[in-house]
Amino acid sequence: QVQLVESGGELVQAGGSLRLSCVASGTYFGNYVMGWFRQAPGKEREWVAQMAWNGAFKTYQDSVKGRFTIFGENDKNTVYLQMNSLKPEDTAVYYCAARPQYTPTFQNWGQGTQVTVSD
Repeated sequence: QVQLVESGGELVQAGGSLRLSCVASGTYFGNYVMGWFRQAPGKEREWVAQMAWNGAFKTYQDSVKGRFTIFGENDKNTVYLQMNSLKPEDTAVYYCAARPQYTPTFQNWGQGTQVTVSD
C-alpha cells in the first residue's frame, strides 16, 4: 500500500528556512498528484501546495506563494517542500499527501512533521 514518510520539521526562527521531505513508496506514482497540507493548533488542516508527480501543475496557497516551493526527485521517490522566509503563523504539523490524478480528494497521508517558527 501507499506509504508516505515525512521528515525535516524542527524549531526555526522567523525569517529562517526549512526543507521538508516526503519519501513515497508502495505504488507507481507516475499518475499521482502530491501535496503538502498543514494543521495549526486549534485549526483545521489546510492545503498548502501540490504538483503532479512529474513536477507539472504546481499550485500554492496564497499565503505561501513566493516563499514555499514544492518539488520532487523522482529517482528518489521523494517530494520536498522548501520553506523560506518563515513566519510564526507557519507553525503547524505538516503532512504529505497523495492521490491518483483521477480522484478529487487526497487519499494517502503521512504521519506529519512538526514545524515551529519562533518570533
